Amino acid sequence: MIIVVMGVAGAGKTTIGQMVASELGCEFLDADVLHPAANIRKMTRGIPLTDADRAPWLATIHARLVDARHADNDLVVACSALKQRYRDTLSDGVPLVWVYLKAREEMIRARLLERQHHFMKAGMLASQFADLEEPTGAIVVDAGIPPSETVQQILNAIRPRELQRHQY
Repeated sequence: MIIVVMGVAGAGKTTIGQMVASELGCEFLDADVLHPAANIRKMTRGIPLTDADRAPWLATIHARLVDARHADNDLVVACSALKQRYRDTLSDGVPLVWVYLKAREEMIRARLLERQHHFMKAGMLASQFADLEEPTGAIVVDAGIPPSETVQQILNAIRPRELQRHQY
């Protein structure tokens, strides 16, 4: 099973993804580490990425998802995946379980203002919400609840899927 924890910057994708991976005993991948240096420089300067900027990054993530599937490895990935076409790219030929950390802009702004060492700055938040196309068919969890509750909701939602997968 490959799970992608998605949402805007500051929603808690990395924290929740790491916790879910730990609970499932599988690998965790923070897709941010796969950004090309040019993307990181751009975001560090407060310039939102374009679709063209994201294309090679999405292709790199997709390759990692394909590798995990072919190796029959479970994987949890933290990735913004804000637009449906990004999710289509990531899921091409790879069955994914989407977890959407839904958040209010005011809460996320407060979180981003507290961040010290991350390239995603609060000034770019408006572009994140502008790009966000809420997913259909995803497990939706309120990003404002405590992480332990978020993880429990996710695990409760994926367990039936996991059992179903192992019956075949």
